[in-house]
Amino acid sequence: MKTLKALRNNGFPSILVFSFCRKHEIEIVEMSEFYVTPRNRRTKVTNQHHFEVDIFNTVLDMQIQKFGDRFSEVSTDLLEYMAALSPCNTFSMFEKSKLVKLSELYQNDFNDLERVFANLKGIAELSRLMVETGKHRSFPLVYRLLKLTLVLPVATATVERCFSAIKLLKTDLCNKIGDNFLNDVLICSVEKEALMDVKIE
Repeated sequence: MKTLKALRNNGFPSILVFSFCRKHEIEIVEMSEFYVTPRNRRTKVTNQHHFEVDIFNTVLDMQIQKFGDRFSEVSTDLLEYMAALSPCNTFSMFEKSKLVKLSELYQNDFNDLERVFANLKGIAELSRLMVETGKHRSFPLVYRLLKLTLVLPVATATVERCFSAIKLLKTDLCNKIGDNFLNDVLICSVEKEALMDVKIE
């Protein structure tokens, strides 16, 4: 119904008249000229006004009225919120706010704690809240994916940091360093901050 209202408010698409006339082999009229009735009577309104106000808007008003009579405002909202789950066009209709409102319509099925998930601002908050609410046990695969997503950037950066340290330490002059000694030197180089707290004794 909102789409119909938007179509009515945004103005009359003249292209509809032209495509309709071509399809049914009707002579296309000039929109700025005065409308002539089927009995060849010239009126004081233009063809644009006749097609837009007398036909297009009238039909849309009838459709909007029928929708309003058949569906209550809650039912219309429910249909709109449900459309957010549609997978058509790669979930183009998906909106988190609509899903939250859908859960609010079914208060017996979703408690306030579960709706807290809607206000999260990132995957770190999501994983923390999953543990706090025990959802990580109900959805272990989702939680595992979240952990991997959170750990991967850190793990990748750590590996890159180690390789950078190797390039600095294993130069042409120190090419004959043994693996054990290289490991010890790498630990000292990469974990400088941790070693600062270690006492010399």
